[in-house]
Amino acid sequence: MTDTSVTASKPDLIIHGRKVVGGVTEGEALVTSQTISGWGGVSPMTGEVIESRHELRGQSFAGKILVFPGAKGSSGWSAIFHMARLRQKAPIALIFNIMTTKAALGSVVLRVPAMTDCDLNPIAHIASGDWVRIDADAGEIQVWKGGRR
Repeated sequence: MTDTSVTASKPDLIIHGRKVVGGVTEGEALVTSQTISGWGGVSPMTGEVIESRHELRGQSFAGKILVFPGAKGSSGWSAIFHMARLRQKAPIALIFNIMTTKAALGSVVLRVPAMTDCDLNPIAHIASGDWVRIDADAGEIQVWKGGRR
């Protein structure tokens, strides 16, 4: 569930980046330092990472802001994300480091706020469980460490 209310307290960190898909949302971050394979690495039924050696194996990105290096594998990535979106098991936003056609197409198919080319490495500065507000139109990511305040 996406909560787009303005968080009352001042963020611990603000990161600036480039919009891939516009929009504003906020929610819990799910962060990985590993690329994600859409084709065979994600269950579109649950939003769960099923890739056998992935550090997020068994965790679902459904309803979370996915922070990751980028996509790997085939162009099936966008089809899997589209199916997850239809089942309401998709991330509510994407923040990624490496712009590829797979990541761009997946972002567009999901129709959720997405950003890249950040001034700080989001993987190094955002942790799973942090509360994140992404305003892709303004190019701003606000981070509250340790969860919602």
